[in-house]
Amino acid sequence: MTPSELSTQLTNLFGEATAQLAPGSWQVETSDFRLLVLLSDDQSWLRILIPIAPAQDAQPFLEQLLEANFDLTQEGRYAMQQGVLWAVFQHSREGLTLADFTAAVQRLVDLRYKGLDECFNRLIENRVRQIIRAAKQQGQSMEATLQTLEHFYQEGLMGDMTAGAQAREDTLAAWRYQLERLWNEG
Repeated sequence: MTPSELSTQLTNLFGEATAQLAPGSWQVETSDFRLLVLLSDDQSWLRILIPIAPAQDAQPFLEQLLEANFDLTQEGRYAMQQGVLWAVFQHSREGLTLADFTAAVQRLVDLRYKGLDECFNRLIENRVRQIIRAAKQQGQSMEATLQTLEHFYQEGLMGDMTAGAQAREDTLAAWRYQLERLWNEG
């Protein structure tokens, strides 16, 4: 893709939200996200970037982010730079097709909208599986495990004791759902 084709495609995708910052660099600024498209100095490589979250927010999920890079992000990758977690796509400009460029932009925007939610969910699911394994090693039933978790909640080891009865019930219902969903897997 030539630089002019990149510019045209960005305008086709995002209209007036697209601005050329300098030769070989564009920014798409919408109310939901900011996307950067940058060419290397020799214009042989293209990089597309979109910020996801502050690096400190992403820190607890580094393992899940790296696993996602391996299994889930397809042509995009998570990366940290300047205190920010980014979704990034890099490709040789010469070998890049219009379809690949468009798909990469869409994938990065999708990663932006997902934020850290998928990483959090995978982390929690992993923790629930660990709890199930430990409970089964102790010979506990699912109901006994749920009672233990309820006891932990009452003791203040889980959840916010000051959040009220409805929050407590919602938290315990979420635990029950996860235990029922994952119990037979472990």
